[in-house]
Amino acid sequence: MPAKIIVFANEKGGTGKSTLAMHTIVALLRAGKSVASFDLDARQGSLTRYIENRRAFTAEKNVALPMPEHTCWTDDVAKIYTLRGQIDKALLKYDAVVIDTPGSHTPLGLEAMVMADCLVTPMNDSLVDLDILAVVDGDSAKIKGPSHFAQTVWSTRQQRMLERKPPIQWVVVRNRMLYNKSRNSQMMTILLNALSRRIHFVIAGGISERVVFRELFLKGLTMLDFQESDVNISATISSKSAQRELSMLLNEIWGDGTFKPAQPALP
Repeated sequence: MPAKIIVFANEKGGTGKSTLAMHTIVALLRAGKSVASFDLDARQGSLTRYIENRRAFTAEKNVALPMPEHTCWTDDVAKIYTLRGQIDKALLKYDAVVIDTPGSHTPLGLEAMVMADCLVTPMNDSLVDLDILAVVDGDSAKIKGPSHFAQTVWSTRQQRMLERKPPIQWVVVRNRMLYNKSRNSQMMTILLNALSRRIHFVIAGGISERVVFRELFLKGLTMLDFQESDVNISATISSKSAQRELSMLLNEIWGDGTFKPAQPALP
């Protein structure tokens, strides 16, 4: 299987891009894949800090956790290298390149999107976040047309056609879903299903809201590290459920059934 470029992008911040990028990185590493990661948001640097926290945890606890070859794309790096050149070089050495982009419209983010084999767009499960993809009529609750980020993806697809690259696999993730089926959630399902047919993306299984995701960041850990005896964190029903959700998402992204879902959680 040729190396794959996976880009996490959304022009709205706070949607969980870095958290899902980190979980994707660790899942690929645990599946025996070699991974290079790039953080293009040097100012906020969430993915970089996540990986630094992981390095600190492994040093403090003397445990061996899988790590990617990571690059934070700073101005100093940009003076020496080009993004496309570094990604092309990484494709020769690694099975996967995972890229986290800024939560805004930037030339660097656009460049990464053009190179993406798989574009992953996490969005909070709310009608507010849906606004990045579609303009929705307030009276009829029907889609009037694609919004700004959807138009950006369309432009990216056109650029890839000009470069004679294969079409982008676009995966939209309903992130931070609540357990109760609210009216908002039901409307989101209807609107996203309609929009996915119109502008061609896949809706991945949702990732439920869990406080533990935020707590693990401080240690650089993921839900996929619970199986490590040296980490000294016990798996719970919640973590098993999270692992199943992540496995479904990762199989959508990677596409070959590599990731086996955890056993169903007991009620």
